[in-house]
Amino acid sequence: MDSAPKPAGDGGDTAGAGPREQARAKIEAKILAAAEAVFAEHGFSGAAMSEIARRAGIPKPNLHYYCKTKEELYRRVMERILDLWLGTADEIQPESDPAEAFAHYIAAKIDLARRRPLASRVFANELIHGAPQLGGFLETELKDWVARKAKVIDGWVKAGKMQPVDPRHLFFMLWAATQTYADFAVQIAAVLGRKSLKPADYDAAAGQTTEIVLRGLGLRP
Repeated sequence: MDSAPKPAGDGGDTAGAGPREQARAKIEAKILAAAEAVFAEHGFSGAAMSEIARRAGIPKPNLHYYCKTKEELYRRVMERILDLWLGTADEIQPESDPAEAFAHYIAAKIDLARRRPLASRVFANELIHGAPQLGGFLETELKDWVARKAKVIDGWVKAGKMQPVDPRHLFFMLWAATQTYADFAVQIAAVLGRKSLKPADYDAAAGQTTEIVLRGLGLRP
C-alpha cells in the first residue's frame, strides 16, 4: 500500500472510460461515501445496508449488486481509507530529506483529518472495538509497512541526518497528533471557542506539530 492514493472522494481513474464505466464509478463513489458516513456514526455492527442505500440514493437491491454483503462493503471502505493514509508517507524514502519528508507527512495527515474526518472515525471505531475486522491487517500489512518506513528512518539516524528515535513510537505519536483533529474535532473547536474548526486551525495544527517534531528530531535548530 505504498502506492500513491487516489483523490479523496472519487470513484477511481475513469479517464478514457466509456459512459457505462463512468456511471458505474460515480455510483460506487456515492456508495463508498455513504458507507463511510454510516460506519463512522454507527460502527460496523450498528450500520444497516438499508441506511447506506438510502444515503447513496439507490434502491437496496442495487446496493447488493455492487457489494453483496456488509462485510465486503466495509472492507472496501477500509481499504480506501488505508490507501489514503499510508500513501501520505510516500516521501519517507532513503533518498529524501528527513525534514521535508516529515513535514510533508504531517501536513498530509492533517489535511486528511480536515477533508475526511469520517474516515478517521471509521478506523477509530474499529480499533475501539478490538479490530474484529482489521485484526489480520494490523498484524501483517500495517506492521510490515511500519517496518519498511522504520528502516528508512533508522538509515537517516545512522547517516547522522537526525537524532536517534524509535520509529514505531514516532509513528504512534504522529498518528495521535494528526488524527485527533478528526476524531476529537468537537472538543478542539470547543476549547478554541468556535462551533467548528476553520482551515486556519488545521494549518496552525500542522505548523506547530511539524515544528515540535522537527526540533525533537534535531532537524531544526
